Amino acid sequence: MQQQELIPHLFRTEFSRITAVLCKHFGMEHIELAEDIAGETFLAALETWPYKGIPENPAAWLYTVAKNKAANHYSRLQTFRAKITPALQQASSGGEIDIDLSDRNITDSQLQMIFAICHPAIPPEAQIGLALRILCGFGIDEIANALLTNKETVNKRLYRAREKLRQEKVEITFPAPGEVNRRLETVLTTLYLLFNEGYYSESQGAVLREELCLEAMRLTYLLAGNESTNLPPVNALLSLMCFHASRFPARKNDHGEIVLYHDQDENLWNLELIGKGAYYLHRASGGDQLSKYHIEATIAYWHTVKEDSAEKWENILQLYNRLLTIAYSPIAALNRTFALSKTKGKPAAIAEAEKLALTDNHYYHTLLGELYTGIDNGKARIHLEAASQLAKTEADKSTIRRMLEGL
Repeated sequence: MQQQELIPHLFRTEFSRITAVLCKHFGMEHIELAEDIAGETFLAALETWPYKGIPENPAAWLYTVAKNKAANHYSRLQTFRAKITPALQQASSGGEIDIDLSDRNITDSQLQMIFAICHPAIPPEAQIGLALRILCGFGIDEIANALLTNKETVNKRLYRAREKLRQEKVEITFPAPGEVNRRLETVLTTLYLLFNEGYYSESQGAVLREELCLEAMRLTYLLAGNESTNLPPVNALLSLMCFHASRFPARKNDHGEIVLYHDQDENLWNLELIGKGAYYLHRASGGDQLSKYHIEATIAYWHTVKEDSAEKWENILQLYNRLLTIAYSPIAALNRTFALSKTKGKPAAIAEAEKLALTDNHYYHTLLGELYTGIDNGKARIHLEAASQLAKTEADKSTIRRMLEGL
């Protein structure tokens, strides 16, 4: 991996690990200091690696620098020393602080950090924003895009959330068994948003940002691997991610443009990930809880069946009907209309899609452009031109241009 790709990749994976360990060590009241130290660590990499070269073990280099910077903050900043807990002062009386950056402590710290951030004292939208920032390394623009809001709102939410964590003196420990379920829904929503930000990327000029999806999967694997959080919704979400990730290689072409589902080369699908998706979906079937992730994972499973049969699309349509009764969203309703076109025909799907009136959404116009093609090419062109105006990435615009050329 080239240096210009490596540092952003490491920032996505290691920023959250360093921040979680430092927060656990110093306490949640110093969350911003932990973020600052993690940020300074990556700044040091940007300043050093271009001249001295990439170290043999880049992650270990980052951990060492972070540890040294934490020690420097402790020893040099009088304000920090005045605020630190007496227990930590005693432990560090020898002039050094011992920060545990072992794999086990990093894993434990991240799991504990997930649930600390998703504390019930913080509004859910602020929990999600803070988790995306601290645990997933999202920038403010990315958080605003994922939560369909603006940067000013995100900054205010993050500030209030950090203050609330300090006021409540939230500890970074694993919650008691009865508390896990209360916080799990927000945790899963955060990971779901992270995966979607990569899968339907609009914040950068790319149609698929695999590193975001893989980071969401990594954190979900942590939950599935822990006895207290190895629960049906967790396994269902992980199944959903595996099924979607299995089609990554076929989802974009050599020019970085999106390849529509019916044009994908199934030989490029990852059979191992499809198998993992089936495995986690089976694990999710225990108990009597049906979450939206169960239904979406089953829909994703049917999309790994390439055969374009009536049975397949009828199953997908019925699953969308069920999904909309338990977790309605306009985008899910829009996706349902495509399945409807496969079972009831394009005119029926057009009628249902137009009822949604998602006129500010380029996916809405793209779908209507496809549905009208062959029925009323004039209307198809109007919708595709509207979609092109609304599309945020050049890759999306290129896909729409190809559809217009095909009319």
